[in-house]
Amino acid sequence: MIWRNESLPQEFILLGFSDRPWLELPLFVVFLVSYILTIFGNTAIILVSRLDSKLHTPMYFFLTNLSLLDLCYTTSTVPQMLINICSTRKVISYSGCVAQLFIFLALGSTECLLLGVMSFDRFIAICRPLHYSVIMHQRLCLQLAAASWVSGFSNSVLQSTWTLHMPLCGHREVDHFFCEVPALLKLSCVDTTANEAELFFISVLFLLIPVILILISYAFIVQAVLRIQSAEGRRKAFGTCGSHLIVVALFYGTAIYMYLQPPSPNSKDRGKMVSLFYGIITPMLNPLIYTLRNKEVKGAFQRLIARIFLIKK
Repeated sequence: MIWRNESLPQEFILLGFSDRPWLELPLFVVFLVSYILTIFGNTAIILVSRLDSKLHTPMYFFLTNLSLLDLCYTTSTVPQMLINICSTRKVISYSGCVAQLFIFLALGSTECLLLGVMSFDRFIAICRPLHYSVIMHQRLCLQLAAASWVSGFSNSVLQSTWTLHMPLCGHREVDHFFCEVPALLKLSCVDTTANEAELFFISVLFLLIPVILILISYAFIVQAVLRIQSAEGRRKAFGTCGSHLIVVALFYGTAIYMYLQPPSPNSKDRGKMVSLFYGIITPMLNPLIYTLRNKEVKGAFQRLIARIFLIKK
């Protein structure tokens, strides 16, 4: 049955950890520092990947997409969270909540698929190196990236519509830092079993299936890497793939905990912290992981900085 609200609330109250006011200052510092690092780190990845011709490869094309996605992902939630922490009225308008829900869900879904595409790229590069340039041609890369974005936004349209059609009966206190599907479903005054089942099914499609495919691809990658004769070649392959695996573990691990576990009143605070991890901490760590463990990116940064200083002279 499709439910429709007779009157929509003008605003929602985002509770966050308002019952623990002593946490507000530490959280504000963590959110602000994480957001600044996310902006600078991901912008740097995009710039260096576009400006350095040596990084004009499928791997860095997908990494640029991931960085752009993470920039938008955090910007959809963190500024509002910083405002609310500093304010006595921790509110968000109804339209703002709808926009936040749609964008956060769309970009999160897109990242689930994009990380799977990046593992496919690494699989072809290491297991089929002689055919890599033929298989991963520019048109296929564009199609894979476009499919990830379109699928992510399509999923968001469906889930956002289902969630926003649930009657609230005057409830407007969201026990979360931002508008997210599980938190909004708890506001409904009718049975949400069908919505929770739909959310679980879609989460399996966007979280569990990509993780399984990534693990299978990496099983083949490990076999291929161990057959490489050169120690330097093995080290380079494990370094590149290791960066991707760390990102996969951080993002999927926390998202699966949030979306695939049964709802429990005892785990609501843990759920808030977990959502902060995949919504704020992981986008901040992605540039660090890919640069600190990747000689190509570090080399590109050094060349870019050298070019800047030469231009100034």
